[in-house]
Parts: sequence; structure tokens; C-alpha cells
Amino acid sequence: MYAFAFKVLSAIIVMEIQEREYVYIQSYKHDGSLHRTWAKGYVIEANERRIVAVTNKTLVSESDGRKWVTREPAICFFYPDKWYNVICMIRKSGIHYYCNLASPSLYDGEAIKNIDYDLDVKVSPTGKTTLLDEDEYQEHSAEMGYSQKLDKAIHHGLDRLMVDIRLQNSPFEHREISALYDKYLRYMDEDKRMK
Repeated sequence: MYAFAFKVLSAIIVMEIQEREYVYIQSYKHDGSLHRTWAKGYVIEANERRIVAVTNKTLVSESDGRKWVTREPAICFFYPDKWYNVICMIRKSGIHYYCNLASPSLYDGEAIKNIDYDLDVKVSPTGKTTLLDEDEYQEHSAEMGYSQKLDKAIHHGLDRLMVDIRLQNSPFEHREISALYDKYLRYMDEDKRMK
């Protein structure tokens, strides 16, 4: 059911969101509560396969009321058919990846949206992976009633993510991230000159 709904909505992504636009990003929890928002992401790629947006000194609002501003540029990948999204943080020490297990993402004209399913994978610049928040996943699974079908989809997404990381499939390839960051910088420079 989920795959069908998101495949249909993926066609909407291309029509409604364009490169060089700012977009709002919203992450929810399974119970429908808002989990986290990013005030803006600058879209550098939008097609039926993915939306790529850059956050840089962006206001982030947490469900508990905390607010903070991102410290470094991050290239964010949202997929209409994958049970994860990826944030590539560009730091002096290298590219750090933070992967959220989440429902496939969609753009509804208001924001890029997905449902966060607790599990996260951190990937260091050297490729070392760390699975995070397994306790939180178990707790929320019981509290919010994740079905067996949903649990299977999330863990299939985790398996697929780990394969992509191990094989350095997109977006886990540093040259691709560097090229996308260069594209972002070029767009920013061109936008400044057009004002």
C-alpha cells in the first residue's frame, strides 16, 4: 500500500517542486505528531527518483520546543520509494552521513514530508557505521503499535541502506557529494548576482 501511494505521489514531486526553490521540511512520528522541522532547504535536484536539498545555517525546531540552527552545510536526500533519507554533513573533518529510517518522502506543495521511525545510522568519513536508537524503536513500536508489515518494511529499508553504504552507492560516494555541493555554491553565487 505505502509503495503504491508514494509511487503515485512521486509524479507530483517533479511538477510541483523545482530546482533553486526553498522548501520547508517536516518529519512526523507514526502517531501523526510533528517530530522535527527545518525552516528551509534549497532544492538543487528534483526528479522522480529523489529530491536533493541543502540546509545551511537553517533553523530546526524540535517537538519538545527546542530550536537550533544547523552549524554546517548539509546535503539532504529524500526518496519517494526508499524507507530512509540521508543527511550528508560537510565538515572540516570530512563528509559525515546521518541516515534516518523513515517512510518514503513526498512533497505535497507545502513541504517535504515523511514519518520518522526512530532508527538511525551514522556513517563516519572513514565509512564506519553505527546503528542508533534501537531502544527508542522498540519503545515507540510498542507505544504506537507498529504493525508486523510496517516493521518488516522498516527493517527491509535498513538492510537496503546498509548495502548502499557498504557498496558506496549514491549518496555514499564522496565525489557525488562534492559535485552536488559545488552545484549548490554555483547556484548561490548566480542567485546573488541576479539580485
